[in-house]
Amino acid sequence: MPLLNRLAAKLQRHPKRVVFPEGADARIMQAARQWVTRRLGVPILLGDRTEMKRLAVRLDINIEGMRLLDPSRADDFEVFVHEFHQMRAAKGMTLEAAREAMSDNSTYATMMLLHAQADALVGGATQSASSALRPLFQIIPRLPHVRTASSLMILSFDEKPLGTHGALFMADCGVIPEPTADQLADIAISTGIIAHHLTNESPRIAMLSFASHGAATHPSVLKMREATRLARERAAAAKLDFEIDGEIQADAALDAYTAKAKHVESPVAGRANVLIFPDLNSGNIAFKLVQHIAGAATYGQIVTGLTKPAAEISRGSSAHDVFGAAVVCGLQAIDRDLLFPNS
Repeated sequence: MPLLNRLAAKLQRHPKRVVFPEGADARIMQAARQWVTRRLGVPILLGDRTEMKRLAVRLDINIEGMRLLDPSRADDFEVFVHEFHQMRAAKGMTLEAAREAMSDNSTYATMMLLHAQADALVGGATQSASSALRPLFQIIPRLPHVRTASSLMILSFDEKPLGTHGALFMADCGVIPEPTADQLADIAISTGIIAHHLTNESPRIAMLSFASHGAATHPSVLKMREATRLARERAAAAKLDFEIDGEIQADAALDAYTAKAKHVESPVAGRANVLIFPDLNSGNIAFKLVQHIAGAATYGQIVTGLTKPAAEISRGSSAHDVFGAAVVCGLQAIDRDLLFPNS
């Protein structure tokens, strides 16, 4: 069964509320209709209510089961303004600047997420990545054991025996251009946590490089070697049952025959389900090539390292991409003991 169907089946048993800041976008409304039709919870669409209703008529979409909300008319708008001002006052934000920021639906949606008025957030359909991510990084706290917020992409293959039943978790593909070894260790841990939460399978994390296990001494290789050491230390300190290997080439991480031929031996070699890239260039290019050439289904960017689930989708996303990202975020909002009660 494809990954998305497996996740959606679990979400049906524990429906969630997902807020979409760009409610007047056709792809968002189509994804929201699918969310309601599949009984996954309540989609909250932000925007001008009249504009959203007109769009629904034009698209012939039934809005029953959706919540359409205009933040500028919401009772808690001023409450959020004052709270956001308090959060950012030390950085020089004025009350008027806070009010202007709150008029951006992404900021208002993030405050809803903070206050548990929504269980997850999916934005970015009409904004640049920096605009969609900024409120999340300003407002939502980090996980206690993670200092670095980043992002991951989930690639799903129906017929390839890769990763976890065809699912690969790849990071960082959208946030940090040149991560340090310390940041890469955080990215590995936070990505592994999400992979485990969604699949209930122990993460097998490959810290990727162009060389494996001491075959080169280039600075980028040494960075991945150090990141591997730090990630292992942090996983052990947090009592996380993660297998982490690096530095390792992508083919040795994914293919058992290649790993054996290159004398790369570890529990990760040939069996990786989490791929950590040395920089944003390699991660972003890799997932887009696989998406378009191999035809993999992709879900993300899923924001990692935060205490609340959120996704920053591409402006080129389809309605199906939006729906998939929302399903992943919805699953993150469910306690793992409920997802896998017998584990």
